[in-house]
Amino acid sequence: MTANSASSTPRELGFTFPAEWAPHRATWLTFPHNDASWQGDKLAKMRPQYLAFIKAISQGEKVGVIANDEALKQFIIGELDKTGVDLNKIEFIVKPTNDAWCRDHGPSFVVNPKTGEKMIVDWGHNAWGGKYPPYDDDNRTPRAVAEYLNLPVVNPGIIMEGGSVEFNGAGTILTSESCLLNLNRNPHLKQAQIEQHLFDYYGVEQILWVEGGIEGDDTDGHIDDTTRFVNEDTVVACVESNPADDNYKMLQTNLGMLKNMRLVSGKQLNIIELPMPKAVVIDGFRTPGSYANFLICNAGVIVPVFNNPHDQVAIDILEKAFPGRKIIPLLATEIIWGQGSFHCLSQQEPLV
Repeated sequence: MTANSASSTPRELGFTFPAEWAPHRATWLTFPHNDASWQGDKLAKMRPQYLAFIKAISQGEKVGVIANDEALKQFIIGELDKTGVDLNKIEFIVKPTNDAWCRDHGPSFVVNPKTGEKMIVDWGHNAWGGKYPPYDDDNRTPRAVAEYLNLPVVNPGIIMEGGSVEFNGAGTILTSESCLLNLNRNPHLKQAQIEQHLFDYYGVEQILWVEGGIEGDDTDGHIDDTTRFVNEDTVVACVESNPADDNYKMLQTNLGMLKNMRLVSGKQLNIIELPMPKAVVIDGFRTPGSYANFLICNAGVIVPVFNNPHDQVAIDILEKAFPGRKIIPLLATEIIWGQGSFHCLSQQEPLV
């Protein structure tokens, strides 16, 4: 099959979106190159943390890097070489890009467990409700990756962001009302219609909704900052211990909703409470610092930390939540200025 639109939906063809902990062939990144998210000298300051992220992923799988142009590709190669990254683990696609948040504008990979086939879902991207134009180059990224990998691609025709959905690999998606039902995404669709697109193109059976997100998050409340599956029936859910903090009420609301949820099997969710960091404020700006914005990859679980009093508590909790997986804490003190972290920056390609 080649990179042409499929006539049937992925679900009808037997495809589904695997859990993040399933083995990866690669993780895809869009290399940051302008000041859309990191103004002034902040782009240069965050780069060492970004390169450390690439190095950590590359310990267990390939890293696909999307570079804006050939000059940037050569710059990246030089920087990775200085960082000690095995360049044999890096693949490049050279194409114009706008911003760095590959979780949201990049390819969504679905697989057919029976045949071992892989397909890319090319959701529409409008930069989180049109907040940060231009975004047309990023919107073309899934098809470029499909062409590079010679994979079939299907276009659902609606706006969807990878950071807004969380999967257990057993038929369930977690998402948030504040983002997916926001009129700045798909104002022509009702909730049931949005759910049908998720069923059809992610190959799932159930959508579970929390209410909203955290302060500083310009995505209108992505789930990957608040609630993450760690196995088929267990989530880590962010909580704020300080009742005076702006995140306290919303995270308590989400927690109450999670406690009432039932999975496809009828089982109640196991919930592990994960503390928020003490407010990560940079230059007077409350960033969306969250330990839930981790990436599960072959090498381990890459967790953002912030030189914060709560870092070690979160690491200890995640070590228990992921038995048998290495927890890899990496500094995100500069990355978080861009209002996202390691999960937002990446999109995994499953191994089939």
